[in-house]
Amino acid sequence: MSIYLPIAEISVNILVLLAMGAAVGFLSGMFGVGGGFLITPLLIFYNIPPAIAVATGANQVIASSVSGVLSHMKRGTLDFKLGGVLLAGGVVGSTVGIYVFGLLREIGQLDLFISLLYVVLLGTVGGLMMVESVNALRATRSGAAPVLKKSGQHNWIHRLPLKMRFRASKLFVSVIPVLGLGAAIGFLSSIMGVGGGFIMVPALIYLLKVPTNVVIGTSLFQIIFTSAYTTLVHATTNQTVDVILAFVLMVGGVAGAQYGARAGQKLRGEQLRALLALLVLAVALRLAFDLFVTPPNRYSLAVLGLS
Repeated sequence: MSIYLPIAEISVNILVLLAMGAAVGFLSGMFGVGGGFLITPLLIFYNIPPAIAVATGANQVIASSVSGVLSHMKRGTLDFKLGGVLLAGGVVGSTVGIYVFGLLREIGQLDLFISLLYVVLLGTVGGLMMVESVNALRATRSGAAPVLKKSGQHNWIHRLPLKMRFRASKLFVSVIPVLGLGAAIGFLSSIMGVGGGFIMVPALIYLLKVPTNVVIGTSLFQIIFTSAYTTLVHATTNQTVDVILAFVLMVGGVAGAQYGARAGQKLRGEQLRALLALLVLAVALRLAFDLFVTPPNRYSLAVLGLS
């Protein structure tokens, strides 16, 4: 069953797109990530142009995140104040990212930059998370206390000025790293089409010591608004948002997120982090393979004005 995408200018199987959306939505509800780090590479693998995949992937993230946030609001595992500060930084970062996106597109280096950024970031974050998760799982099995520090314990970040209290997260920390993290996530959202949860979740847990159960809902809350802003600016500035593609992905994403939130409740924190690390590493390896392995056809020909 095929459907034509007017902006991407190709015909695709609608059932494949629905399955992609559902899978990403499931992961969004389970791990607290928007799923952009997965949907964007999947779309690229499915021959969607990278510029379209990035802009439309950011749009699909919104639907999955909204569905997941509603589930976490019912359970009271969402820090609105922390999410608001992250969002303020996210808007600034997204604005800068949109400018860089347009610049890279003009000089013809956007596709390469996106692929390299994915490989480096996903590989680094996934590797660090895997090491920590394996250590935590070993400690749990041996009966020792988990290595992960609890909320309230301090590091150098907690000694910075301009502190603010986040009661839901049991934190009293400087807004500087919170704003900086939000800005970084906003930048990545506009460049890579991701919500940024694959970076935000580990950063909130390991750097700010936010409790894992609060991190997921708060991460999704910030992702909603940052991705919405990014999508709007991409549509008006670069005209790279395919509405039909986004709608089909949303339908699958909303359904999948509800089941993912239920599945996430049945797993311990270290198990969730280990599964997320495996997923992130798998996507990074797949992208690295396509980036560095010589393709069967080194050259492609196109008729001028039709590509």
